[in-house]
Amino acid sequence: MSPRKSDTREKMLRSTAALLREYGASATSIDRVLAHSGAPRGSVYHHFPGGRTQLIEEAVALAGDFMAGVIHSAMQADDPVEAIDAFFAPWRDRLIESRFRAGCPIVAVAVETNDDAPHLARKAGAVFADWQDAFTAMLRRHGLPEERARRLAALVVAAEEGAIVMCRAQRSTGPLEAVAAEIHDLLSHILTTLPQTEAPKATASDS
Repeated sequence: MSPRKSDTREKMLRSTAALLREYGASATSIDRVLAHSGAPRGSVYHHFPGGRTQLIEEAVALAGDFMAGVIHSAMQADDPVEAIDAFFAPWRDRLIESRFRAGCPIVAVAVETNDDAPHLARKAGAVFADWQDAFTAMLRRHGLPEERARRLAALVVAAEEGAIVMCRAQRSTGPLEAVAAEIHDLLSHILTTLPQTEAPKATASDS
């Protein structure tokens, strides 16, 4: 039985995201996507009339949504520090399993110029903003004021992404482990020393 068209499309997007992690946006060509996914050449413009640019844009969205799901699952923890620990945790295994070749596909798009498709960088920026918003909302629920919560959320995302880049360059999980431990200690201290006036208030929906 031949694969469904939707299966082929999904497989091509997953391949594009995987290639972005390892090679970056400029080296993620249609030929590489086809070789990686095993999709027939004619399927590219059938499923992605915008060609390579559309493939990359949708792969970035797919990867962003996946990580948003990871963040959402982590945020179900009662302890926000535990939730952020869970945000860092999967990357250690991912780096080791890929022999430090796989990074974040969102970063891969964000750091390249992409003169032919400047909206790709904007798309990456929007994904990072969504992650920051999610962490901001979580920290606000645990009593941090808006401005502090937003700054800390930006720090969490920036620290995680920067640590992944360092791990790949140094071929070691050391930077990620150091950053995760420092963020853990920082947030633990902040949340345990909140003034009483900043403590979260119960609402009718909490009962």
